[in-house]
Amino acid sequence: MSEPILGAGGASEGDQQEDHAAEYSHSHASNDLQHAASSYLRSAMHQPVQWHQWSEEAFALATTAGKPILLDIGAVWCHWCHVMDRESYEDVGLAHVINEHFIAIKVDRDERPDVDSRYQAAVSAISGQGGWPLTAILTPDGRPFFGGTYFPKEDRYGRPGFERVLLTMAEAWETRREEVLESASSVMEAIEQGENFAGRRGQLSLSLVEKLIGSAITQFDSRYGGFGSQPKFPHPAAIDLLLDMATRTGDEEAKRAAIFTLERMAKGGVYDQIAGGFHRYSVDERWVVPHFEKMLYDNADLLKNYVHAFQSFVDPGMAAVAKDIMRWMNECLSDRQRGGFYASQDADITLDDDGDYFTWTRAEAAEVLSAEELAIASTYYDIGDVGDMHHNPLKNVLHVRFTLEEAATRADIAGARACGLLESAKHKLHEARLRRPAPFIDRTIYTGWNALAISAYLDAAQVLGLSTAKDFALMTLDRILAEGWDKAAGLAHVIAYPDGEPVTRVAGVLDDYAFLTQACTDAWFATGERRYYELAMEIADAIVERFYDKVGNGFFDAETTPEGQKILGALTARRKPLQDSPTPAGNPAAAAALLGLEALSGSPEYREIAEDTLESFAGIVEHFGLYVGMYGLALERLMLDQIQVVVVGEDALARQLQVTATARFAVNKSVIHLRHEQLNEAALPPVLAETLPNLPRLEGSFAIVCKGRTCLPPITNAEALLDALKAI
Repeated sequence: MSEPILGAGGASEGDQQEDHAAEYSHSHASNDLQHAASSYLRSAMHQPVQWHQWSEEAFALATTAGKPILLDIGAVWCHWCHVMDRESYEDVGLAHVINEHFIAIKVDRDERPDVDSRYQAAVSAISGQGGWPLTAILTPDGRPFFGGTYFPKEDRYGRPGFERVLLTMAEAWETRREEVLESASSVMEAIEQGENFAGRRGQLSLSLVEKLIGSAITQFDSRYGGFGSQPKFPHPAAIDLLLDMATRTGDEEAKRAAIFTLERMAKGGVYDQIAGGFHRYSVDERWVVPHFEKMLYDNADLLKNYVHAFQSFVDPGMAAVAKDIMRWMNECLSDRQRGGFYASQDADITLDDDGDYFTWTRAEAAEVLSAEELAIASTYYDIGDVGDMHHNPLKNVLHVRFTLEEAATRADIAGARACGLLESAKHKLHEARLRRPAPFIDRTIYTGWNALAISAYLDAAQVLGLSTAKDFALMTLDRILAEGWDKAAGLAHVIAYPDGEPVTRVAGVLDDYAFLTQACTDAWFATGERRYYELAMEIADAIVERFYDKVGNGFFDAETTPEGQKILGALTARRKPLQDSPTPAGNPAAAAALLGLEALSGSPEYREIAEDTLESFAGIVEHFGLYVGMYGLALERLMLDQIQVVVVGEDALARQLQVTATARFAVNKSVIHLRHEQLNEAALPPVLAETLPNLPRLEGSFAIVCKGRTCLPPITNAEALLDALKAI
């Protein structure tokens, strides 16, 4: 899902109202959002619309007043959400219409993904398009009967004006209520069916994975990389599936689709060539002009992709991009003192720019670069007199058009000197950009997105030998567990809000539990500390207890509401997510996490639940191709024997053995580094405790390769380890 696409640079906003936010803060009393903690909700606390948070009180007010509900769902990073705020919700006249005819509820989609997912399904059923801002009209009990995304204040872009929409819906509620209620009932049925594919069972086999791979390759753009045409989104789970297939079977088509896509993305404007990190998606098929917001989840999963690509094919360019992603995350998106990754960075400073912080006119570049630096940088990054942005044609999105050698030739600069000049130019452009007003960073710490980043950092630490990445990942994990996990109360979705706003507990969703279980398991692999294994088991047990459908199999995305607690609006609909959109889908992610723990614990229940879950979707999954990459990865974990390489020791030989063990990405392979004193039954998970302590003990460093429940004798040199891994 995405914001509505209104042209490469977004719609022209010259005819929009002046920004009256500051004026409202003085002339209007705060609405109910003054009590919110979310950055997105608090940004609307001074609007003249009498906004309410998603709450029993708001629904009760709608019922008492007999008014329909206006629901707005958006996010702090969402450009068009802010456009609609300024055009419509900050307009006193339009606010009067809303306050007279509706009870207005505003929701942060990052804070309440359970609410967002259901109303996205509703709006897609109504209008055929989802995205943010989501605008829906609901009955007083929360059933949607009209919806869309962005509505301009006046008729524009082929969309009806918002005031006309509101008055029409208010009139329909008053004069055609039976028709409205019938429509709302139909939409609720669509929500319930929208992503509840469980029950369409099928046989599980690796041929299903091959079909998903084939679907992705069919959509592969061999000219520009990526999949499909514009707009282009990254598909990290599908890319990992392609990488695994390429490494495991030697499939050249899968390799080209994955590697060429990663190369073209890294050269495009969708990648921040100056500071590192990926923007959310590309408006065009060439990856040049992005939507400029940067999301934690995108960068965490893409970091894994580049690490895994380097791991298998030893391309230094892939390692360089991985390190550059982490550079941006370290500098801009993390709490270095306490641990934790922030949620996002906005695209814009004001609504009158469109990525201006990230883009350059040729004159702006010339102000900070020498003539030679400009010559090489303008050629390499395609900084021209005419740029790429619709709202300002002088603005260039920096992207790599030529190789450095080609750029040096075109600029008539010697190759060795060109390299130094380009580095100098990049540094100066970065320093100059840091002096610009920077887009807002949402410092909210979300459990699930942090868990994705923790796993990615631990992957990078192991493959690239980055001890600082490992240290920060573990510090972050310890904070998430300390502040967000309680065995009795469960897992919290939000760990911290910006500016010390008090945390209102939001219950964790399936994604939070599944991703954190995997992060704890990864932490055990990275450290051998039994507490991480035990916490992974605790959270996995909670997944089964709180989310698993014991009758129909599969996992619901949200917990069963406690008895006596009122279920609000479309939350009455139970959903079992299958598609990656955009983070890995909760059902296959939960299945994969359980399978990873089954390989350590020997728990038959985990395997049975994972298998039943994957089987319950098997009859439908091949039709989703590219969008069910996580399902393919989970199915591989089920169908392939788990391979565990245990490296024992802390000297140079141990490091060499670990490098050898880590080479070649495979979804069913884990590498565990232990100290000699950890090689005992008390410290090890049950499956390894049955075998490892009973093998011949060696004084120095060694490696043990286990496949399924069988382990080979200790191996004491890298060449023999490589041979053993090739053999299995």
